[in-house]
Order: sequence, then structure tokens, then C-alpha cells
Amino acid sequence: MVEAAAADRPLKAVDWVSLPDDKLLEIRMCDLGLTIEGTELEARIATITKELHARGLKFRPRYWLSDEWFTPDGVPGVAIPFYLAHPRLAKLELAQMLEVEGGDEVGCLRILRHEVGHALDNAYALRRRPTRRRLFGNPSIEYPEYYTPKPYSKSFVQHLDHWYAQSHPDEDFAETFAVWLDPESHWSNHYGGWPARRKLEYMDRLLREIAKRRPSVKSKRVVDPLSRLRKTLGEHYKKKREHYGLDHPDFYDRDLRNLFSDSPAYARKLAADKFVSKIRREARATVASFTDSYQYTIDQLITRIIARCRDLNLYLMDTEKATKADFMVFLTVQTMNYLHSGRHRVAL
Repeated sequence: MVEAAAADRPLKAVDWVSLPDDKLLEIRMCDLGLTIEGTELEARIATITKELHARGLKFRPRYWLSDEWFTPDGVPGVAIPFYLAHPRLAKLELAQMLEVEGGDEVGCLRILRHEVGHALDNAYALRRRPTRRRLFGNPSIEYPEYYTPKPYSKSFVQHLDHWYAQSHPDEDFAETFAVWLDPESHWSNHYGGWPARRKLEYMDRLLREIAKRRPSVKSKRVVDPLSRLRKTLGEHYKKKREHYGLDHPDFYDRDLRNLFSDSPAYARKLAADKFVSKIRREARATVASFTDSYQYTIDQLITRIIARCRDLNLYLMDTEKATKADFMVFLTVQTMNYLHSGRHRVAL
């Protein structure tokens, strides 16, 4: 552990930015010494503030750094993940989790608008309103462990991935707010003829009504600020990978070995990674039609499968035609598992 951390003093970036991943993972989160000020986050929050101002809203949420994206119940504020406050930590997030949620400007603003929707809902106690409950559903229902979206439904806006508005009434509200707030959404035209437009029109009326009011909930409470998180980065990522199932790199190795072989007896056959690369376009299009998934999402999974086939040094055992049929079944199952593991990446 770095000496300053052992002395319970926050570090400066210069103390840890050049550390290799294994040493960086030993640092406690509270010792990172991060702030929002002076980072790209400051400019992105300023963009959201301008959007709120342009809509005539007085509401300004609080923002703080924590371990994940979330908006606590009853709190008019937003927690932002620490890794967005420094490029070295974003690089670590990518290495540990294979993606950086909110890492680019467009993606970050999308999530910020969504979370500000939750914060505004809290600030004005909007979930108590009968019309809000009738249009969006009962916010008191328990969050499901999984949800099965209807990709072609026009009763919900489309903002975050995986048709997230369909997961819970509160998420439907936050997603509708995000679309309403986004100056590039052109929702009046884009959602013309959709049942979801009724929600957007209600949102427009509701927020015009409360625009000049000050929030009824004025709590300044922050939940799990980074400065109080004493777990190490290694402990944080261990728990996070367990939650998302990424701590099991062999989660489909057994199935791959049923499809292919690493026996030298098949070494003259076509290599499995080359075979999968060969049928990649057909496979992702076919499985997309089976699962109602984005081809991009499936393509990411195929990339991981190709790499794993290469790592395991696998070869075909049967004809390409027979293997392709079996591979399509395998990919369909893994796509559904992959989607389920990623459904709740945005904090609820």
C-alpha cells in the first residue's frame, strides 16, 4: 500500500497514476483524492445545467463521486462513478469490466439526463401524483431481477440500451424525462403516433407547471461518497465482476469444447477461431432475429468467443455445415445469458 494511504491521507493523482494495475488495485477508494472539479465531468454537468435552464427549470441536483451511477431514494442528487474523474481510472475500468459506462461524452450525458430524472422525481415527490402513477405505473412495485422487453413496443421511449424504460415504472419516468430534456431528441416529431407520446406530453405539462417552484425535498444527504469508501479498488472490482458474471472467463469453455476440440488429432482441421470469423456476419444476423437483440451486442460476444477459441487452441471436429448449426444454438443461448447479465448496469 502507498505510504500516504496507510497514513489515512488522500493521495494525489501523481501518487498513483503511473502505478501498474496490480498496484493500483491495492489503493483504497477513499484515498484516490478525486473531485469533480477540473475534470471532463464538470463540463458535462454544465451541459445538463444549461439544458435545465433552457427548459425553465429551477431544479439543480447535487452531484458527487461514488463507486457507481445511482440516485438514492428520496435524495435530489446523483452519484457519478469515480472512474469518470480520471483517464487512468477509466483505463482500469475498461481492463476490469471490458467497457467504461458513460466514458464518452454522448453516453455520459445520456446517463446524466436519466439520473437527473430520478433526482427531480425525488425533489418534487412526483411519484405521488395520480396521473403520473396512471401513465407510468405504480412506482412501489418491486424491481424485477430480470425483465423481458418488447423491442417493438411504442408505449415506451427509447433512450438507454436494452429498452430500459420497460424495466420499471420509475425507469420509464426517468427515461421519458431524459428524452424530454435532450435538445436533440425532437420528441414531438420522433414519437408522433406512438402511445409513448402521451407520456412525453404529460411530462411537458408537468414540468412547465413546476418549473419555477423550488423543490419540496431539500435533503443535502449524499450516499456512499467516494471519500468514505474504505474498500480497495481490487475489492470493488471483485464484487462488481461477481455481480455481472465477468469473473468466470470459462463460463462457456465446456460448451466450446463440445463444439470443437483441442486434440492434436484435429490439428489439420479448420481452426475454430477462423471458422467463427468466417460465419460471423451470418451468425450475428441470424441470432439477432432469434433474440430481438442488437447485432452490435452479439458482435461483441462473438469477439470474445473468437478470442477464447484462440486461447484454447480449438479446431473443428465435424463438417462446417453441421458445426454451423450447432454454433448458432450455442450463440443464441450465450446471447441471452449475456443480455441478462447486463440488464441492470444503470443504477436503479
